[in-house]
Amino acid sequence: MDKLDHHFTLPQTRKVAFTRPFAWLRMGWHDLKAHPGPSLAWGLVVAIAGWISLILAYNYPLFFTTCITGFLLLSPIVAAGIYELTSQREQGKPASFTQSVRDYVKNLSQIAFFGVILGMVAIGWERVSAIMFALFYGGEVGTLHDFLRSLTGEYIGFSITWVLTGAVVALVVFAVTAVSIPMLADREVDAVTAMMTSLRAVAENIAPMLLWAALIVALTAVGFATGLLGLIVIFPVLGHATWIAYKELVA
Repeated sequence: MDKLDHHFTLPQTRKVAFTRPFAWLRMGWHDLKAHPGPSLAWGLVVAIAGWISLILAYNYPLFFTTCITGFLLLSPIVAAGIYELTSQREQGKPASFTQSVRDYVKNLSQIAFFGVILGMVAIGWERVSAIMFALFYGGEVGTLHDFLRSLTGEYIGFSITWVLTGAVVALVVFAVTAVSIPMLADREVDAVTAMMTSLRAVAENIAPMLLWAALIVALTAVGFATGLLGLIVIFPVLGHATWIAYKELVA
């Protein structure tokens, strides 16, 4: 990854221990308890966005799973508000939801550029999913319940292929977003530099970052299993933990 330095001026990145992600979660929980009101407010914003997405896609089974994927791809953009809360506390300022929104808007240009990139990835994945469904799914698209039951029964082979393909896309997105969005909230850098820094940080910490990705997926799954209610708490914890991870990984 040192070759990146020939093309970009990147900050130094650090290596961390394999079990470090568990410490990030623990410290993220402590940050949530330090300013629960504004943190949970951001969690509620994400949960409401998720409920709206699921309601809109409920009557369109083919787009239901794609809608969930798009939600997961774009939710890191909202997490920038969580990073602002932790940044306020580190600076000795009282953390508030309204101030975090102001700080979020202040950094909106680069974050919005990043959002466009993630949006394009989400649209691209939707197109790939549509093509895969058209080629390999031959069942009737009735209710959402019938559709999901067929994916775990007769078309389990297709489901595995679809999930594996999505996992590859998710890993690529994770590699370029792991620390890039908190970096945009913290420093005067462009989105490309932030993405390259994130890519290098992940490449230098493959094992702990894979563990971190697995923890994010597992906790997000818990959030969805609770009808998104769990995300009201889980999302800000992950947001605070991601800020801590960024501070440890990027010098």
